[in-house]
Amino acid sequence: MALYEHVFMVRQDVTSQQVDALTEQFKGIITANGGSIAKVENWGVKSLAYRIKKNRKAHFCLLNIDAPSAAVVEMERMMGISEDVLRFITLRVEAHEDGPSAMLRKRDDDDRGDRGDRGPRSPRGDRPDRDRGPRRPREDAPMHEGIA
Repeated sequence: MALYEHVFMVRQDVTSQQVDALTEQFKGIITANGGSIAKVENWGVKSLAYRIKKNRKAHFCLLNIDAPSAAVVEMERMMGISEDVLRFITLRVEAHEDGPSAMLRKRDDDDRGDRGDRGPRSPRGDRPDRDRGPRRPREDAPMHEGIA
């Protein structure tokens, strides 16, 4: 059997319990067709880069799948029928990642709170590299009439 990473997006107005129910439904399709789910990650609601079917945000979910291709095709068919699923993508991989995915690691990094020791900030006037001095007139600029 092949290894797949599958990410799908669900409409923003669907509750997290409904997202979990959809995930269980898709897991059931995979297991019924002889596959298994190695990992399920719910990434939560994220903003989209552009509107998809009038939605600006969506619930994201990752499934690490070990299944025959027929099981994945059937799951994708059911996702295409579902009105709640906005988009999905399935990638065949050589091996699944151990531990949390990059998206969950990013969320953990964002929650760290402390930005480290940056030192005191200096006001803008104290930076000599920012002060360019007075402007000098451009020599190639045309002179306008009526301006003295």
